[in-house]
Amino acid sequence: MTQKALLDVQGLKTHFFLDDNVTAKAVDGVDFTVNPGETVAIVGESGSGKSITSLSIMQLINKPGKIIEGTIKLEDENLLDKTEKQMTKIRGNDVAMIFQEPMTALNPVYTIGNQIVETIRKHKKRSKDAARQEAIELLKIVGFPRAEDVMNDYPHQLSGGMRQRAMIAMSISCDPKLLIADEPSTALDVTIQAQILDLLDEMKDRLGMAILLITHDLGVVAEYANRVLVMYGGQVVEETSVERLFESTKHPYTTGLLDSLPSLEKEMSRLGAIKGTVPPAHNFPKGCRFSTRCPHVMDRCHVANPELLEVEPNHKVRCYLYDEEGDKYDGRTIHSQPTNT
Repeated sequence: MTQKALLDVQGLKTHFFLDDNVTAKAVDGVDFTVNPGETVAIVGESGSGKSITSLSIMQLINKPGKIIEGTIKLEDENLLDKTEKQMTKIRGNDVAMIFQEPMTALNPVYTIGNQIVETIRKHKKRSKDAARQEAIELLKIVGFPRAEDVMNDYPHQLSGGMRQRAMIAMSISCDPKLLIADEPSTALDVTIQAQILDLLDEMKDRLGMAILLITHDLGVVAEYANRVLVMYGGQVVEETSVERLFESTKHPYTTGLLDSLPSLEKEMSRLGAIKGTVPPAHNFPKGCRFSTRCPHVMDRCHVANPELLEVEPNHKVRCYLYDEEGDKYDGRTIHSQPTNT
């Protein structure tokens, strides 16, 4: 029996309407699902649309941005049909989010304890004392040995890793079904990064929640995710299980991302690089959006944008190197020498 998706995003388009009638298509027709208890990673360079996708789910898109099309269903309820008042109840309760830099998400004028207690009381029927005790227990769960003292600390008094732990405590305080983690460890040093990601993985298992992990780091994806979506130019260009992605990469963009990773298994005189940069969302090239950077570009790539096709079971790719006739290309085995920027 097919597992019923916890989150089902279909045809999502989030565009930004700029001056001079210019439209930036930051997210442009994205489909994906997240199953209960699963970690799904969205990976891509800055400007690929992954963070705007996560903010669209939370309904946190500000003007001049607007969700113009699609559905975002959480357990069959379309979040795009909800009022702001209804979404306020859903945020933090059913769906929680951890941001890349906790200093922008934590209020600098309130103590850590006040902010966690407020979150608990907003979504649960708890007395102030009961909510305080619950907050202390949450801080202990996320690794604070002196949780009672931390309750009285302000965000600026904590290190980056400690602030991120406090954000995790706040985000899991109401037992969310889905936790969105947007680059949760990017601003931290390598040791603290691993601790934060291990903690999220532990919380997922303990609480039975699903995680949507937004990252640019395929090393993180390999370690923590079950499935992965590779985004480029506001669209999904490859989707499969993490194991299959590393065994049989299909899209040239994904190949470039993998070639840029250091490896202990093969000698490398220098890391690979993808030439050029991600085009701005208001000025994508005609045809395939990766065509201006692709080492395998063909004439047809400049004519029309390819569809996202399932080229083998549970493995989708948006590339003319694959089509309905069954032509396939294994980008990890056959590829041009990377071009350096």
